[in-house]
Amino acid sequence: MQRVFEALASAPRRKILAYLAHAELNAGEIAARFEISKPAVSQHLSVLENAGLIVSEKRGQYVYYRLVPESLANTLNSYVQEVCPVSRPLKAESAAIAQRKVDTGSR
Repeated sequence: MQRVFEALASAPRRKILAYLAHAELNAGEIAARFEISKPAVSQHLSVLENAGLIVSEKRGQYVYYRLVPESLANTLNSYVQEVCPVSRPLKAESAAIAQRKVDTGSR
């Protein structure tokens, strides 16, 4: 439980969770949305994965990340994001990414 709270204590990690709300993204797609170094984004992803909030899957040369929807912490985070004005546009972007992937037939 401590790992979950530590993971959710970081604004960039909460933003990553919002981006993953509707679509899985590869590490590069996630990093492109932040003005921090790729190694810093990688560290944030590692913390989220170690807390059991996301899982990764290597496909070819890319590592894709997605939420673990059964996680109680993700359920609570989703609820909080509904009332958080910062997360709304990020979740909207996540939904748009998911729709584009459906439209183009890719993951």
